[in-house]
Amino acid sequence: MIDYARLSSREIERLACNIKPGEWAIENQRPISTLLGSCVAVCLFDSALSLGGMNHFMLPRMSRSTHASEDILLAGDACMEALLNALLQHGAAKHRIKAKAFGGGAVIDANLPKTLSVGQRNADFARDWLDRENIPLIACDFLGPWSRKVLFVPNNGDAYCKRMTSNLINADSLRREEEIYAASLQPKSSGTNTNKIELF
Repeated sequence: MIDYARLSSREIERLACNIKPGEWAIENQRPISTLLGSCVAVCLFDSALSLGGMNHFMLPRMSRSTHASEDILLAGDACMEALLNALLQHGAAKHRIKAKAFGGGAVIDANLPKTLSVGQRNADFARDWLDRENIPLIACDFLGPWSRKVLFVPNNGDAYCKRMTSNLINADSLRREEEIYAASLQPKSSGTNTNKIELF
């Protein structure tokens, strides 16, 4: 078993599996990483089991239709349910689960009023969902003009968040990734997405 407490965040990142928008993962050994713009990632963990997981959602909710792809179920509300249910199925106890959450940056829509900001809506949704489920949010880093690199170590609940000032290059990269994911959620979309999120 690797002692992640002795490793630097750079060494931990090299061992991590990366999740993209609309994905989630649970682990008891391997770290999980993601790159966020206006999306939000929520980390849930049960420290008694050394088990945890992280998701990455783009919008709080999506309306369902008969033509919807499976990815639609991984928007905010369903992505949170999927992550929580997976932890419970692996033996986690809900009363022990704690959360850390990140993202919601005004990277794509920095000039929009707060009421229209995707990042603000995602952050508000994450807080509200955790509150409804009585899961304590013990650490968070939401909003602001930054993209974020997040690294989560499920077996001890440690999370690392690096804020990155958005420049034209990385803002365009995040915008492309989020637009591709949004297009994959459209009823007539093929849902294929071969692009990968770049860590920079």
